[in-house]
Amino acid sequence: MFGLDKKDATLLVIVAILTLCAPFLLNPFPSESALAQFNAGYPDLMQRFVIFGIFAIGFNILFGLTGYLSFGHAAFLGVGSYSAVWMFKLLSMNVIPAIILSVVVAGLFSLLIGFISLRRSGIYFSILTLAFAQMSFNLAYSVLTPITNGETGLQLTLNDPRILGQSATADGSIPVTSLFGLEMRSTYELVMGPWAFQFNAGYYLCAVIMVLAFYMSIRIFRSPFGLMLRAIKSNQTRMSYTGLNPKPYTLAAFVISGMYAGLAGGLMASMDPLAGAERMQWTASGEVVLMTILGGAGTLIGPVLGAGFIKYFENIFSKINDTVLHSWFSFMPDGLENLVVMLVYPFIGKGWHLTLGLMFMMVVIFLPGGLVEGGQRIRRLFRRKDDTPAAKTEPAE
Repeated sequence: MFGLDKKDATLLVIVAILTLCAPFLLNPFPSESALAQFNAGYPDLMQRFVIFGIFAIGFNILFGLTGYLSFGHAAFLGVGSYSAVWMFKLLSMNVIPAIILSVVVAGLFSLLIGFISLRRSGIYFSILTLAFAQMSFNLAYSVLTPITNGETGLQLTLNDPRILGQSATADGSIPVTSLFGLEMRSTYELVMGPWAFQFNAGYYLCAVIMVLAFYMSIRIFRSPFGLMLRAIKSNQTRMSYTGLNPKPYTLAAFVISGMYAGLAGGLMASMDPLAGAERMQWTASGEVVLMTILGGAGTLIGPVLGAGFIKYFENIFSKINDTVLHSWFSFMPDGLENLVVMLVYPFIGKGWHLTLGLMFMMVVIFLPGGLVEGGQRIRRLFRRKDDTPAAKTEPAE
């Protein structure tokens, strides 16, 4: 199916079903229950899941296949966001031209940075990409303010000279992004008893694009080009001795990865037409590294799992405060309740990074292959139990 073998086609179908059914899967608890705060089925968070999933899928093509660790991919995310917002300001509020421009500009920018950075390998390559990302951040923050609007960020105004659309709506407000008239913020809410499910147009646009991006990553992984990238990761020196030049392949992987990042940046701006320099900071680059390693570098679905895992922690666990903890442990005696809250509170709320760091350490130590390896171990465990032959009783002689 779609040029994929049975295993890859099954994986693609599973990802598509999970993505399209996310409003149901991410709202397992009734709206009025105490556990409803663990629901993640609201549009903004679901959009982040799939957008950062695209970002991580693209990064995995570079890091997972070639072994080149880039600490500057946030630069392409930011460039994609700025390009999309400028397209909204100058041309139209339709998201398609903005997304196309973000991918093209990010691809050209990654071609320039990759051509220079890939002259080195290992830690030197990583430092070069980090330096370029920080240069881009400082340029956007303080130097190129006519283009980026500096620390305030680039956003839409009522004075934008929009060629194919109106600068202001009938009520005097700024137009919203849309897909041929379908507003990205439009949401349909389905109420089923105590459950409420939200179906957002912007999310489903991002979800469809993520499924297509995932399909493209599968084709890249299984192609001769993907095999060449794996050979570079395995032994680049031996590959050079065979007469093959690895530089064009690594540069192509770098550009493809940068275009994925630009696509994610364009989608972020399409959902919320605002671009800021903070998207280019080294912390954003480090975040996609964590996503990829946590999910499983070099695997197909691992980066998507890692992106969802980290964004869930960032948006759900960070909202738990001491008041919520006291409500959870209110059945305990006062002294014990206060003690438990005091012990748990540093790991949630503003301290959610501590929990994430500890979990990342455990994954790196015990599951070097990430969450995907954990799932494979569990599957092998159950398969081993199923394959255990039943005890046979021999007749007595």
